[in-house]
Amino acid sequence: MTRFNVLATLVATALVPLVNAAVASQAYNWKNVKIGGGGGFVPGIVFNPTQKGLAFARTDIGGAYKLNADDSWTPLLDFVDHDRWNYWGVDALATDPVQPNRLYLATGMYTNSWDPNNGQILRSTDTGATFTASKLPFKVGGNMPGRGMGERLVVDPNSNNILFFGARSGNGLWKSTDYGATWSKVSSFTSTGTYIPNPSDSGGYNSDKVGLAWVTFDQSSGSSGRATPRIFVGVASNGTSNIFVTNDAGSTWSAVAGQNAAYFPHKGVISPSEKVLYVSYSDGAGPYDGTLGAVYKYDITAGTWTNITPVSGSDLYFGFGGVAVDLQKPGIIMVAALNSWWPDGQIFRSTNSGATWTRLWEWQNYPAMNKYYSYSNTLAPWLGPNYVDTSTENKQIGWMMEALVIDPLDSNHWLYGTGATIYGGHDLLKWDTVRNISIAALADGIEETSIQGLISPPSGPSLLSAVGDLGGFRHNSLTAPPATGFTNPTWATASDIDFAGNKPATIVRIGTGDSSSGKQVAFSSDAGASWSQHYGAADNVSGGKVAISADGDTILWRTGSNGVMVSQNQASFIAVSSLPSSAAIASDKKTNNIFYGAAGSTFYLSTDGGKTFSAKGSLGSSTSPFKVIVNPGVTGDVWISTDKGLFHSTNSGTSFTTISGVTQAWAIALGAPAKSGGYPALYAAANIEGVGYFRSDDAGVNWVKINDAAHGFGSASANCLTANPRVHGRVYIGTNGRGIFFGDPSGSAPPPTATAASSAATSTTAQPTTTAPATASTTAPPTSTAAPAGAYGQCGGTNWTGATTCVSGYTCTYSNPYYSQCLPA
Repeated sequence: MTRFNVLATLVATALVPLVNAAVASQAYNWKNVKIGGGGGFVPGIVFNPTQKGLAFARTDIGGAYKLNADDSWTPLLDFVDHDRWNYWGVDALATDPVQPNRLYLATGMYTNSWDPNNGQILRSTDTGATFTASKLPFKVGGNMPGRGMGERLVVDPNSNNILFFGARSGNGLWKSTDYGATWSKVSSFTSTGTYIPNPSDSGGYNSDKVGLAWVTFDQSSGSSGRATPRIFVGVASNGTSNIFVTNDAGSTWSAVAGQNAAYFPHKGVISPSEKVLYVSYSDGAGPYDGTLGAVYKYDITAGTWTNITPVSGSDLYFGFGGVAVDLQKPGIIMVAALNSWWPDGQIFRSTNSGATWTRLWEWQNYPAMNKYYSYSNTLAPWLGPNYVDTSTENKQIGWMMEALVIDPLDSNHWLYGTGATIYGGHDLLKWDTVRNISIAALADGIEETSIQGLISPPSGPSLLSAVGDLGGFRHNSLTAPPATGFTNPTWATASDIDFAGNKPATIVRIGTGDSSSGKQVAFSSDAGASWSQHYGAADNVSGGKVAISADGDTILWRTGSNGVMVSQNQASFIAVSSLPSSAAIASDKKTNNIFYGAAGSTFYLSTDGGKTFSAKGSLGSSTSPFKVIVNPGVTGDVWISTDKGLFHSTNSGTSFTTISGVTQAWAIALGAPAKSGGYPALYAAANIEGVGYFRSDDAGVNWVKINDAAHGFGSASANCLTANPRVHGRVYIGTNGRGIFFGDPSGSAPPPTATAASSAATSTTAQPTTTAPATASTTAPPTSTAAPAGAYGQCGGTNWTGATTCVSGYTCTYSNPYYSQCLPA
């Protein structure tokens, strides 16, 4: 933006903030909006072998958690902020058997270009209360293929200063001798894995080597205080050797003779009293693939392998993932089907080292099933029926089951991870006697969801969400899990959601195409309690963002692949060629036929119900507008967040103020004002003297930072915001991996440090007082010599120096002390 344009914009606006002083902070109380039950893939669970009940879980996009005595979980990485967002991808986890207070996490989200950062080992000496990062010279892939293999990171049980880490991407095996502070490559280990899921994937997600899968120490081969001599390493290769062993603490390595090289070794777990290594295999790296596999045991003393696969023939239509041994009862082993997609997952148990097996369920007489368990999902009722479902309709046991563990100090306590939650119980030994055991969803405290959209309407439920992998929820309570997700239609993922400003019970949501329904638009007239499919949506068009008109009769949809489209009165969607396909979109919340768009540096306005758009004001040097939001009580009062800052227009985008001090802004929201009749509180995930989360109670003149060192919320650019229009200060942050947070102020806000400046042509004309009614008044404010304001333009307000009359057909109408507007007479 040139200097001339900046000055012109400043003169044309009502509130021109001074350069902000240092941004003060206001204390906030932050809590998760409880969805409950996890919500995403839990690829790893690790018990400490020496401290009873100490366990940790890792997730692919939601960080790591510590188990509590009441079966709930405490998140460990909520400090992760915008600059460290890839810490939430945890590819491996190690708990120290000698000093249980020591915990290690191998973190990094992607090994392809989506994540430009190298990975790191996070080290804790207080069981995860705090961490120190040791940077690695390569990337780590907590959300990459094969992330359920493991564990790739292990502490030497005889000399706990030593750790090994199996890397991806051809980077091989790494070792630390100083409790993870520094790392060096083990040059004697030469296998880096041969498996690449899809070498032709140009995006890089499936075209990288999965690498090393797990490292397992044979503690009995050594003695305390000295490096363990015998170590096994599993590698993601097939058709060639993929399990290697050293007997000299890593100086030399050799392939284990007689091994099965047909499949990929997912887990390698030692039963020390048996001197046996149990290995699960699948023909895919997981977590989604795998149609064949095997389970083998390796007698370490004899050097022999035995095939102990629990099923064969037509019963074997899956690979194997999680493996657990009972350290209190030698010979007990459990193994999970990695991906038994129909009719349910499966877990097998043997009490004689794999010679014979029993199943968690089996066919009685098809289609009747015998299920040897009771079932409870009280903590996550949206998982399905809260009873043992004997039909084949619901997968109660789960899928993507890579994590399966038995508490090494309690044979009755077991846990396993799925693609949606953690299950387990405390009566596992009943499996071997009365047979039926108790299974419950036990992921309370783990909120691992990717939030795609949030709305907080002025009436009805305070929050509704669009959620990756779960579809979305109507949150009647913030502290209790919802009973069910959105249905009719049901989609695995919803990409956005919006409500009608004048009829807030009218809601629209968009799916991403990952369902049996080809149409991906649904609407509700009862605030999300029930839904109907929009039959005007074309099949196989999905994703993107949505805006619904103020009266709820028109839907503007920026689709994922077919540009911008509009539908009125449930008619077929038609293309909107006058708005770029990348545009951020919004509806006016007061005037029905008005929609807004922003793309590049241009703001667009539609006054004909989204059918056509015209270019209006400039957004300076912006190249990527992220969000358009609208003052719910004032037509044309619009905010736009972009890669170059935050912009505000009070005249439907004819001109804009650049908000001082904001260098980047991503998600933004408007909520209840600090004072009755005042301007709505403004919230922003932005860069204001650093990236964080901020609130302004005076339209961007002053800001307070509302997040703290313990709450970073991950990537600011990936998150969404909405604010409660009924409770001042309450804001909701939807994260990409840690679910939804809600925050309320704690104590008073710091005093303002800046004041609104007048424009160049200062007016001394009196403005409406702060005691004016909050409802609209048709009383015209004092006139001025300026030309009349245009339709929906500003005509009054605190420090306003422009026109105080309106063009023919419009009346200057009071909205609040800051703003009067030209509305139809």
